[in-house]
Amino acid sequence: MKIAQVSKEKHVSIDSLRYYERIGLIPPVKRVKGGIREYSDEDLKWLDFVMEVRSAGVSIEPLIDYVRLCGEGLRTVPARRDLWEDECELLEKRIRGLQETLAQMKSKMDHYDGMLKG
Repeated sequence: MKIAQVSKEKHVSIDSLRYYERIGLIPPVKRVKGGIREYSDEDLKWLDFVMEVRSAGVSIEPLIDYVRLCGEGLRTVPARRDLWEDECELLEKRIRGLQETLAQMKSKMDHYDGMLKG
């Protein structure tokens, strides 16, 4: 699949796709005649994964590290596991913070509901 089609289907700009590859956020995409990127199913899986993890709030740096580690082979499995353990802890902390904020907001709504009922 060509970059324009990926951009359209994934709702990501062409510039962003090129940037993701340039900084190592996704592995290098195969080039065909004329240097045109040809995204494989595996490339699209990487892109989906990165977009999903980013939408959860994971920073770019650990994802770049992860892509690099994957490219270095099976000997990096322990490091990959450690990376995700650290990121899971950060995500769980963020989730707890969001839950606390949600609880406070609902408490405010309950307070105002009480005021409205008189």
